[in-house]
Amino acid sequence: MERPAWAPRSIDISVPSVSRIYDYYLGGSHNFEVDREAARRAMEFMPGLPKIMQANRAFMRRAVRYAVDQGVTQFLDVGSGIPTFGNVHEVAQAAAPGARVVYVDHDPVAVAHSQAVLEGNEDADVVAADLLKPQDILTSPQVERLLDLNRPVALLLVAILHFVEDADDPYTAVAQLSDALAPGSMLVLTHASYEGIPLPPERAGGAVDVYKDIRNPLIMRSRDEIARFFEGYDMVEPGLVPMPHWRPDTAPEDEDPYAFSGFAGVGRTA
Repeated sequence: MERPAWAPRSIDISVPSVSRIYDYYLGGSHNFEVDREAARRAMEFMPGLPKIMQANRAFMRRAVRYAVDQGVTQFLDVGSGIPTFGNVHEVAQAAAPGARVVYVDHDPVAVAHSQAVLEGNEDADVVAADLLKPQDILTSPQVERLLDLNRPVALLLVAILHFVEDADDPYTAVAQLSDALAPGSMLVLTHASYEGIPLPPERAGGAVDVYKDIRNPLIMRSRDEIARFFEGYDMVEPGLVPMPHWRPDTAPEDEDPYAFSGFAGVGRTA
């Protein structure tokens, strides 16, 4: 298999990656045949997967603009993936020049791309770290350089927590990140769930099994389980809802039925 120039030498390009599969769903070009094959297998069960990813991105952009409107101009995007058009720094810096963004991902491809995309942008950077090691994120030189943790920060966990198994205790990791942030900070989160998917759970389960096969289990949580991540936050209206219902720019009834799969919400600390 030919290794493209953008693929770091350290990565195994014969193994599918969640962030490259996501890139494929969004129409990106930074994915390999092994990623596309896994994506197509999952889409045999859930043809609307790209629509779900697009709804995630659209929600993220609305939430970033909302944060800026509320005076929050620092962003910590954990599990940020491969930068695609309309990324956090583009949206935030268009709305508030000088807004500061730190991306965090443990996928070397995502980190390498983010470095390339952010070159020359003094107000954005990327950290190679894992959500489950919050201290590595919080004490990284990039966070120390760009984010003032004594001022509000918007913590983004978009389409990431459903890749963390209960055994790895994602609730504690999120709480540790939240505890490090100043009052007035925000949590911006989306999460996959069987609720809202326009398919019987056993059919959607076929797509979930594809992720299990590539050793990246997809953990479908209930609305109540997802709401637990917001402990200590006051929910911003309209609360924890399907993505198209969160402060929409366009009529939710015009959305693809798949866009309503899973939940999105924003919380703010007092």
